[in-house]
Amino acid sequence: MAHPKAPAARLWIRNPQAAFTANGLDASGGLVVSGGVIAEVLAAGQNPSEPCQETFDAGSHVLLPGLINTHHHFYQTLTRAWGPAANAPLFPWLQNLYPVWARLTPRDLELASTVALAELLLSGCTTAADHHYLFPAGLEDAIDIEVAAVRRLGMRATLTRGSMTLGTDDGGLPPQSTVQAPEVVLADSERLVRQYHERGGDAVIQIALAPCSPFSVTKEIMAESAALAERLDVRLHTHLAETRDEEEFCREMFGLRPVDYLDSVGWLTDRTWLGHGIHFSDAEISRLGAAGTAVAHCPTSNMRLASGTARVLELEEAGVPVGLGVDGSASNDASNMILEARQALYLQRLRYGADVPVERALGWATRGSAAVLGRAGLGQLAPGMQADLALFRLDGLRFSGSHDPVAALLLCAADRADRVMVGGRWRVVDGMIPGLDIAGLIAEHSAAARRLVNG
Repeated sequence: MAHPKAPAARLWIRNPQAAFTANGLDASGGLVVSGGVIAEVLAAGQNPSEPCQETFDAGSHVLLPGLINTHHHFYQTLTRAWGPAANAPLFPWLQNLYPVWARLTPRDLELASTVALAELLLSGCTTAADHHYLFPAGLEDAIDIEVAAVRRLGMRATLTRGSMTLGTDDGGLPPQSTVQAPEVVLADSERLVRQYHERGGDAVIQIALAPCSPFSVTKEIMAESAALAERLDVRLHTHLAETRDEEEFCREMFGLRPVDYLDSVGWLTDRTWLGHGIHFSDAEISRLGAAGTAVAHCPTSNMRLASGTARVLELEEAGVPVGLGVDGSASNDASNMILEARQALYLQRLRYGADVPVERALGWATRGSAAVLGRAGLGQLAPGMQADLALFRLDGLRFSGSHDPVAALLLCAADRADRVMVGGRWRVVDGMIPGLDIAGLIAEHSAAARRLVNG
């Protein structure tokens, strides 16, 4: 099921204060949107080639392609800033949280997903990838719950059917109550692809296969997932090379470094994107680039857990597609894509120098992220691309005295879009999501969060 057909009327989003197109086109005269796609990109002084029935004056707005989030765990909005995990690196953080997450109910996930998606949407994000790998008893339909939440908010998503098959009884990290049998994982993965996966540039829901990480799944499920993804022609996702501990785990458990392990299970392909991708050697970066394997850079989470800094510029130079992810909201602890672009800019400047451009960071959040997810119709302002747009105002106190509108978005810490369009339909208007009771959502979600951590 796709979005309802976008309005046929031609809309001119006229003369923005500034525009970032992610491709070098000049959109200072605005865009024409028709039938859910961008029909024209106009330079300064240009008028639409045909009459437009509607006009939106964007003179107070900075116009961007809709931001694209390539790695998240929606359910984790329920365990943000939880004391026992607030000051821990990845493995102890996970060991503290797994027993809490194992209590997740269907309604918990529905609330958590709605909160994550709404927060993303308000930050200018139009497409989100989620990595859901928790399927305790009673939560077998987790991905179906997420599909419904995405559709209610009118966004796009790549929802990944995650899995954990290597529990504590077999030397893995997750508790046995969160582990599923491989045949259950593979059967449900195929069901979800056949039921929900859409193809083409205007796809709303896409499904990918996503065994959680080397320390929570067996080699067998990795290899079988790769074979199934190839047969069904869908993408593959996992966490890889996030921490030094993970590297040691791979060496001890499999006798391989992370990229060798990836290769050994059939994942070193352009079908794959990796969450984090921090601890790669020069040779491994070259191999990833040659294979076209992509990386979701998650700067805030990497800083929060002190995991390290991804070598983004070197990854890109080697041919690795790089996008941005907010990661789980228990390791960020926010779901805000425009702030994530700011963090990416600053973390990469810390590694490479102050001349990393603002526009490059915005590129990771748009065109780069679209490439990571294999979504060719998204991430740019250009004729024929989907009309997924984010418009930000610069009239708040934090922007007073700023001069370059595009630079101001990141340097002055824009955190909320004024208008967001998905497929030609406004999904955020005047900084609000029409039809969503935010106060009621916060109240019920907060109550669920307290109940979850209290057992």
